[in-house]
Amino acid sequence: MPDKKYEILLREVLFQGYFRVDRLHVQHERFDGSQSPVFTRELFHRAPKVAGVLLFDPQHDKIVLVEQFRAAPAEANMDPWMMEIVMGMVDAGETPEQAARREALEEAGCEVQELAPIASYFSSPGGTSEYIHMFAGRIAAPAEGGVFGVENEHEDIRVHVLDAARAISLLYANKIRDAQTMVALQWFAMHHTDLRSRWLVSEASTPII
Repeated sequence: MPDKKYEILLREVLFQGYFRVDRLHVQHERFDGSQSPVFTRELFHRAPKVAGVLLFDPQHDKIVLVEQFRAAPAEANMDPWMMEIVMGMVDAGETPEQAARREALEEAGCEVQELAPIASYFSSPGGTSEYIHMFAGRIAAPAEGGVFGVENEHEDIRVHVLDAARAISLLYANKIRDAQTMVALQWFAMHHTDLRSRWLVSEASTPII
């Protein structure tokens, strides 16, 4: 808990559907030690926790990204098919690591053999409660892509298998429009050589059953 004090005096549910929107009446201690007046903030609840995983095949130096339809760019009259890392909500009773492995299978047909943490952070702390756990995941990439997704969640997801250098070049060319994918690829660009060396050793030491 922080040293400075705060209080949520009232929570109003403004909307409850697949997502929820609350209005919070809050008050907090100011930096000068005084109390703020009571003020309101609207808060969008997407999910308490989200897991994202950048899928990397160190043996062939390949990155797996997924492409799917997104409503927000469609509303803004932009191309609504987005190239992204695998991401999904952490279900009740799951750890973020378990969710990352499950989502990799559901969205990309890839089994994650090892996870490396990238970062954990709020996607937009001024407006949403969404908290993201980001990983890199060691996989054996498929020879080519395919179409995956959970049918009852209306997922229609195309898998793209890219050379690692090509994936990084998309970032530098401003072709990635999803913030979480930017975070993951920026981290990967800085750690590519070290991560690949470390995971090649992990692959070599994994017993063949």
